Amino acid sequence: MAFVTTRRAALSRGSSGLAVAVVLALAAALASPARLGAASADGSSGGSPDWHVVSVSKLLPSAACSTAATAASNSSAALSVVHRHGPCSPLLARSGGAPSHAEILDRDQDRVDSIHRRASGGAASRINPARASKGVSLPAHSGVSLGTGNYIVSVGLGTPRKDFAVVFDTGSDLSWVQCKPCGDCYEQQDPLFDPSQSSTYSPVPCGDAHCRGLDSSTCASGNKCRYEVVYGDQSQTDGNLVRDTLTLGSSQPSDAIQGFVFGCGDDDSGLFGKADGLFGLGRAKVSLASQAAAKYGAGFSYCLPSSNGAAGYLSLGAAAPQNARFTAMVVRRDTPSFYYLDLVGIKVGGRTVRVSQAVYAAPGTVIDSGTVITRLPDTAYRAVRAAFVRAMGGRYKRAPALSILDTCYDFTGHTTVQIPSVALAFAGGATVALDFSGVLYVAKVSQACLAFASNGDDTSIGILGNTQQKTFAVVYDVANQKIGFGAKACT
Repeated sequence: MAFVTTRRAALSRGSSGLAVAVVLALAAALASPARLGAASADGSSGGSPDWHVVSVSKLLPSAACSTAATAASNSSAALSVVHRHGPCSPLLARSGGAPSHAEILDRDQDRVDSIHRRASGGAASRINPARASKGVSLPAHSGVSLGTGNYIVSVGLGTPRKDFAVVFDTGSDLSWVQCKPCGDCYEQQDPLFDPSQSSTYSPVPCGDAHCRGLDSSTCASGNKCRYEVVYGDQSQTDGNLVRDTLTLGSSQPSDAIQGFVFGCGDDDSGLFGKADGLFGLGRAKVSLASQAAAKYGAGFSYCLPSSNGAAGYLSLGAAAPQNARFTAMVVRRDTPSFYYLDLVGIKVGGRTVRVSQAVYAAPGTVIDSGTVITRLPDTAYRAVRAAFVRAMGGRYKRAPALSILDTCYDFTGHTTVQIPSVALAFAGGATVALDFSGVLYVAKVSQACLAFASNGDDTSIGILGNTQQKTFAVVYDVANQKIGFGAKACT
């Protein structure tokens, strides 16, 4: 109102009208998104919560490993999490370097296709016919394609403890590592696990509940339970189901899970990228999350860092930060191992994108630690993309598409950029404003893309990918059937 009063007085005097017009124009400029470039460029939101003002250097992949800013979780069973393709990864040097961004995104689509087939009861859940002649007919819940931007943790197995670098995956149930003797194993980071050198190792017999709980079972000589997991890209592992001591975090006895059931792979092939194995955090009885529930409580949480050169954490137990916002965990009987939640809306630049909640509800939404890019129903994606393009305006040149990402920008010549905020709204009133690292997938300065993609239809399930989960404490409170998001849990 002060501006209005001043303007009226100026108009009555006449001679001051031009000066007041200048003041009004300046005030409008200060309130406009274009002025946000003068705000802080440290990666946080600038002059408005509806915009991120970000230094271009913070958008680029890191070439150095820095774990100093890692946030500690409240659990003693906390593991450091690093990106498998980043400079902190123990796998990078021996894997011949990171794949290209196009390769990462193409493999991400393989994983998404596999999740969609599993959700519809399709081919991804069937045994590879080439293995049937070996008499091994027992798939654990078949996993999904691994050759994507997954995250690595280090765990200890056996007595004495031997450490292994494994992918953790909320989309898989059975944990496994490669073991001696191995008839056909791929090259990995560490020496194979040798059961003969562990005083606490034992095979799982065919009548054990964990063996019977698999989709089907084959009993090998010596009453040993055999497993097989076939992944969506036809990578697979099979071997003996075994028990041994699992040590998480420190080597203290209090951090050990005695009699942990996992797969001891002796015939493995595929795109595992030198990882020593995989630890499944799905909902089946055989998963790490389920087996650890008696000791730590039914649940787990993790934080994925904003940069591939930093570290986050994986923690067992459902401890949550005070700022966590929760939504209901949804269970679907057709895919009981997945963690579903109800996405009901999306905001871009502080404005709700006009899409019916039914568009999100019809297929449902899975949250997945292994999928890189969030997938939306086509109707929702088109609306989100249009809103993002409108908000970006003409400030930046458009860049070519990158694999599945069709909305890209060229930031060449800019030291800071202005990015509209994106917030996800979930059932129950929880709204999660994404970190700036969850809005764009940046291959290079000249190619920064909106980090969402279309499912190509409105019937395939949506997937909340790991790019959008960055910097949040993502809490899977299985005991209370809810999923939470706590902002700024790691950097």
